[in-house]
Amino acid sequence: MQAWRVHENGEPRDVMRLEEVDDPAPGPGELLVGVRAANVNFPDALLCRGQYQVRPPLPFTPGVEMCAEILALGEGAEGEIGARVLAQPALPAGAFAERAVVAARTVLPAPDALDDAEAAALHIGYQTGWFGLHRRARLAAGETLLVHAAAGGVGSAAVQLGKAAGATVIGVVGGAGKAVVARDLGCDLVVDRREEDFVGVVKEATGGRGADVVYDPVGGDAFAKSTKCVAFEGRIVVVGFASGAVPSAALNHALVKNYAILGLHWGLYNTKDPDAVRACHDDLAKLAAEAKVKPLVSERVPLGGAADAVQRVADGTTTGRVVIEPGRSGERR
Repeated sequence: MQAWRVHENGEPRDVMRLEEVDDPAPGPGELLVGVRAANVNFPDALLCRGQYQVRPPLPFTPGVEMCAEILALGEGAEGEIGARVLAQPALPAGAFAERAVVAARTVLPAPDALDDAEAAALHIGYQTGWFGLHRRARLAAGETLLVHAAAGGVGSAAVQLGKAAGATVIGVVGGAGKAVVARDLGCDLVVDRREEDFVGVVKEATGGRGADVVYDPVGGDAFAKSTKCVAFEGRIVVVGFASGAVPSAALNHALVKNYAILGLHWGLYNTKDPDAVRACHDDLAKLAAEAKVKPLVSERVPLGGAADAVQRVADGTTTGRVVIEPGRSGERR
């Protein structure tokens, strides 16, 4: 089969190679799946660069989530041949390939309301948003939610989940094109950080109160400025550092203003509370069936375009989600 592999660390476009490799075989408790769609995540770029918290042995195949079809069952594994599922393959054998092996106990049913590419983009980003907004920040209807990188893959999920929860959503983006995307996603107010300071906009929009919840996958200045416009007893959810800058929190400031800084590493729930992950999936599938959430898939690209796709996500030039479809031929759309 064909699979993308990384033999040395560097920029995705430089180090990802499409190669012919042996078909994988499922072991006990595992499933062999055919990859129908694999979502590109920012961590895929960090994996290529050797900058992610997990460093798989070289060579490895990137790709951390997918929508797939069950092809075969390993000994003792439960599943239905032909079933469409959401899965996270264990590195070093990731999802940017034609086939993969996954643990049977970790797969989830793909929502009928979503096509393959949309389903592939539902899992990590929306689970992260759901746990961040509901479990960590306890977002309530009527509150104001500030979402950074609102037109990106992680931010767009938070925007939709915030609206579904009854919040007023303010989205921060970088550029006019992304501002259009954020408005179309449902943001009540959009701030182009290249044109204006979001701190003043948030304060004016909330009558000086500030945002009740801040969802921050960016870090750096986004976090620092958010502390200036978070409300009394507000909550800042730290999701990631796409800017490349990890900020240092001034805890005296958090004390004086009575706000909370909440870290979120969604992956821990898979080992610490897997039942919560499944319950979250059920809620997300329900929201998808009600058309309250639908992943924004901006591009669908064939397997041969994966390296370029990961590079563009790393460079921050994409909106929504870019999804690899191994069965697709021709140019991206």
